[in-house]
Amino acid sequence: MLRRAKRVGCVLIAVALIAAAVNLFLGPHSIAAGGITGLSIVFETLFGLNRAITILAANALILAAALIFLGKEVFFNTIIGAAVLPLFVNIIPQHMLVEDPMLSMLTGSVIMAVAASLMYANHASSGGTTVPPLIFKKYFGLSTSIGLFFSDGSIILLSLFVFSFDAFLYAIFSITITALAMGFIESGLRKRKMVYIISDKSKEITQDILTKIDRGATLVPILGAYERTSREMIMVILDSKNYRDLITIVNEHDEHAFMITDNVSQVHGRGFTYDTGSV
Repeated sequence: MLRRAKRVGCVLIAVALIAAAVNLFLGPHSIAAGGITGLSIVFETLFGLNRAITILAANALILAAALIFLGKEVFFNTIIGAAVLPLFVNIIPQHMLVEDPMLSMLTGSVIMAVAASLMYANHASSGGTTVPPLIFKKYFGLSTSIGLFFSDGSIILLSLFVFSFDAFLYAIFSITITALAMGFIESGLRKRKMVYIISDKSKEITQDILTKIDRGATLVPILGAYERTSREMIMVILDSKNYRDLITIVNEHDEHAFMITDNVSQVHGRGFTYDTGSV
């Protein structure tokens, strides 16, 4: 129950961020950056329809399609965000918080990225154009990225005939920035260092890694190609903040040690995705 309540809370926060991005940053400058929210901005200008009503009607159709074509699991993962989004769009006032369109577009796009990443982390969706690509993939074998490109691209293209050319370009920039920001949020903020160390002092270095940095390490048997001698290679994964400490430890024991370092963004297991004390 606690886990479910936490997930629902995260979805509500994400939906509120989406509504804020639309009503406070993108909508006031007529930036229809794809999705049902972008379509609601277009329809508001064309027909005078309230954004919340457009989103509610579109999401109702999309939820029905999700239930019919994708099944109950996708339907239930979508229903909360799809149902609550029109409410938040109606509650949050439509106000131009930032007058400069470029700065407003950048701010709104980053907020959208944070919201979308929060949704995906909780296996949820706010409905909209995220559902049709799943249908296209299931029945036509079309990749979700291509399906999303066409569904969002059609809305952005429609905005070209409704708003100015500047607004059209801002919309393109917006979805690009949102995608880049999502990639950074989902991987860049969790980057860690994976280090391979080859040294004659592997025992001493490993002991200091365990005690001074409080990180686990793996000893991998290796065979030198030139001298054909057997040795041990240390493999350790650690936070970037501990990387300088590792270099100091290695240099203290063996200044001629051979080190290979790479950045990794996905690490799962003890000490990274859950506490050691809970195992």
